Amino acid sequence: MKVVGTAACPLGLAHTPMAAKALMKAGEKLGWDVKIEQMSATGFINKIAREEAQASDFVLIASDQKIEEMDRFDGKPVIRVDINTCIKAPEAVLKKCGAAVEAKKQ
Repeated sequence: MKVVGTAACPLGLAHTPMAAKALMKAGEKLGWDVKIEQMSATGFINKIAREEAQASDFVLIASDQKIEEMDRFDGKPVIRVDINTCIKAPEAVLKKCGAAVEAKKQ
């Protein structure tokens, strides 16, 4: 499965990189292609291009913050998850989101 997404917290200094790293590591363990950008007060790190977003199966937003440039993800299933849940149980988050996307296809 191919997943892109954004991790963001108010400052983007602690939870944001922790969530991004945890999700990408969990994706690697699952054999999935996962790329999570980090949105902080200073901008994006590892930014997702529109083409990458459009080639994904779904978009995971690990945040309750307003995410900039959401139009990149138009037409894709977008799933929002609490950033702390993504840090604590990233593999479970990916599996649950992936299952939900697959179920909607049927």
